[in-house]
Amino acid sequence: MTTAEPTTHARPDDSSAHPVPVIIDCDTGIDDALALLFAVRHPGLDLRAVTCVAGNTDVDQVVRNTLTVLDLAGAPDLPVARGAERPLIEPARSAAHVHGQDGMGDLGLPAPTTRTTVDVDAVTLLRREILGSPRPVTLIPTAPLTNIALLLRTYPEVTRNIERIVFMGGAVEIGNATPVAEFNVWHDPEAAAILLTAGVPITMYGLDVFTRVVVPGPDVQRLRASDEPGARLAGALLAHRDPALTGDPTPTGSLGDAGAVCAVADPAGLTTSLLPVEVSLAPGPTRGQTVVDRRPRAGESEIHHGTREKSLVDVALDIDVERYVRLYLKTVEKR
Repeated sequence: MTTAEPTTHARPDDSSAHPVPVIIDCDTGIDDALALLFAVRHPGLDLRAVTCVAGNTDVDQVVRNTLTVLDLAGAPDLPVARGAERPLIEPARSAAHVHGQDGMGDLGLPAPTTRTTVDVDAVTLLRREILGSPRPVTLIPTAPLTNIALLLRTYPEVTRNIERIVFMGGAVEIGNATPVAEFNVWHDPEAAAILLTAGVPITMYGLDVFTRVVVPGPDVQRLRASDEPGARLAGALLAHRDPALTGDPTPTGSLGDAGAVCAVADPAGLTTSLLPVEVSLAPGPTRGQTVVDRRPRAGESEIHHGTREKSLVDVALDIDVERYVRLYLKTVEKR
C-alpha cells in the first residue's frame, strides 16, 4: 500500500511568459461554462482546443453551448469538436434537473454566430492537438470521461506529450449521483477506470473540494450588472439555482468545474495526497464510486488475499477557497 503526506503544488509565477498549454473536455453546462470563461481569460493558460461530450445535456446541445460561451468570452478562433454522444456502456443520462433543459440554466442565450466545430471528431482533434503541441499538454476533463477513454485506447501514443490530467470527478466521501458516486464518474464508470491507467500524472479534483469554492453574493451581483458580456454571463451562471433548492435574492454561486481550471493556473491553492484509487464497476449502489484508500497500512483483506495493483492519483483533499475565488473574479473581470 502506498500513501503520501498532503502536498501543496507550486510553480514559479512566470505564467504570462510561459502559459500552460491546456485542452478542456467538457459537457458544457453551467459550471463548465464558468470554466471556459476562466480558461480563455487567464494569461497563464494557453487554451489550445475544446472537445465536447454528452453529460449535463446531449452532445449537440453541449456543442452549441460551448460555441456560445466562447463567443461571449471573446475567445480566439479555437478548434472545437463534437465527441461521444453516450457513455461506453450506459445510456446517456442528462442532468437537466440541475442545469436546465438547455444545460445553461435556460437563460435564453443566443446561438453561436460565426463560430463552428472543426471537421474532425473529438478524439481525432485531441490526438492532433496533443501531439502537435511544442510543450506537453495538460488535459482538463470537466465531464464524463468517454472522450478521454476513447483517446487513450485508440491513440495511446498521446501520453508521451501529456504533462498531467486534472479531471473534475470522483469523491472521497459523499457522492451526488448516488450516496457514494459523483456524476461524471457515475455517468461512465468504465471510462473513468480507463483514465486511471493512462500512465501519466493524474489529479482528481473531486466533490470534496468542488463544493467548497463559493463566490459571495455581492460579487455575483456585481458580475450580473457588468457591461462586459463575459463577466455578465459569469454572474448569470453563478446566480442560477438548482430548482430543488429554495431561492435567495442575493445568491452565492459555486465555481464547480471552474475550480479545477483554477487549480491548473494556480496549483499552490490545492492540497493533494498521492493515494490508490479505483472505480467500482459492479452493478448496484456502489457503481461509479471512486474508492480512495487512505489507510496508513494494509488491512486483513490484503493480508489474507494479497494486494492488487491500484492506480496512484493526486487526490485533492483541501483547497484555499478565498484564493481561488479572488483568482476567478480577477481573471474573468480582467482586473
